[in-house]
Amino acid sequence: MKMVQSPDILPGRGGLERNTTAKIATATARIGPFRTRRLAVVLALLVLAVFPGELGAITRGLMTDAYVQVSSFVAATLLLFYGAERVFRFDIGNVLRNARGAQVPIAALLGATPGCGGAVVVVAAYSSGNVGFGAVVAALTATMGDAAFLLIATRPDAAAVVLPLSFGVGILSGWVIDWFVRTDFRTPESSTCDLAPLIGKLRARDIAYLAVALPGLVMGVSQLLQIDLEATYGMVLPVIGLAGTAIGLFVWSTSALTAMTHAADHPLTRMAEETSFISIWVIGAYLAYDYVVVFTGLDLAALFSSIGILLPLIAIAIGFIPGCGPQVLVTTLYINGLIPFAALIGNAISNDGDALFPAIALNPKVAFLATLVSAVPAVLVAYAFHFLAPGFL
Repeated sequence: MKMVQSPDILPGRGGLERNTTAKIATATARIGPFRTRRLAVVLALLVLAVFPGELGAITRGLMTDAYVQVSSFVAATLLLFYGAERVFRFDIGNVLRNARGAQVPIAALLGATPGCGGAVVVVAAYSSGNVGFGAVVAALTATMGDAAFLLIATRPDAAAVVLPLSFGVGILSGWVIDWFVRTDFRTPESSTCDLAPLIGKLRARDIAYLAVALPGLVMGVSQLLQIDLEATYGMVLPVIGLAGTAIGLFVWSTSALTAMTHAADHPLTRMAEETSFISIWVIGAYLAYDYVVVFTGLDLAALFSSIGILLPLIAIAIGFIPGCGPQVLVTTLYINGLIPFAALIGNAISNDGDALFPAIALNPKVAFLATLVSAVPAVLVAYAFHFLAPGFL
């Protein structure tokens, strides 16, 4: 599966060619090995992390949480997919393209896989022309993102309902879209995936990323099992979290990657590049969300408990927020008995997890439309449970 990096110059397009050339020059501007704009972002994050007092402590804690709770799982999922491609010598993009009538169910199955890797693969396959818009809708509707790991570990009875139901709703939504929508929403830039160059050979930083991701994954699983990480791992926890974040920021700031990788690259390289790309968005979402909560005193639990009939709708709206942080919070509120199952299932169907980030990067219109479409089944299913089975699970 061949993915977008920098847009290629399209011949015979006049102004478009000049604009594309300008974009390439801006995107590839470097200071040493670093991309200029990305280096600026990394330096800003560094300043926030070392800032004295509460701001710095919160930033470091959130970076550790983002790595342990999300990045390590994304790395494991992507490595599983890309390792399987290499071992069994198949390309998921080609499998999806040749699936024809089974394309939507396969995409929904990938989306329903815990974590965001499967949905990310489908989003990238759309940019390559390997799947239709219905498959994207199916995957994004079916995915619960990293919140699925938390639900499986703490409420397997609820997960046994949410995941298959989201899978079924995803299939139905994808088929409806393919039946009624014939428009190709891909832009010229996002349809040039076959021209994307290789990222490169396996490097020491890719191995280093894996070396840190493995203990990070162990810690992430421990947290899902409700083990006290600070008591169990002590100072090793922030060391692993911040080391993984630092390596990821280095990979991202020196990489030309703007979406997903090339199928011919080494699985470890693809894992490091793509996880770093997704993680920068996750860190941004974590910081933005928690800064608001901490520094404004916003209490979502109290808000949820006072809303009543609007509660499922609010949970669905939170599902529109890119990333897994807010969705993990919604799942946590459900586990703690603060919101009903109707709100949980609405959020599970509406949220796109981290897969929305590459979708936004590749084609904002597709990301917006797919998210908007998922709101319809989310509302229908959530309020069906709200009115017909208010005490379910």
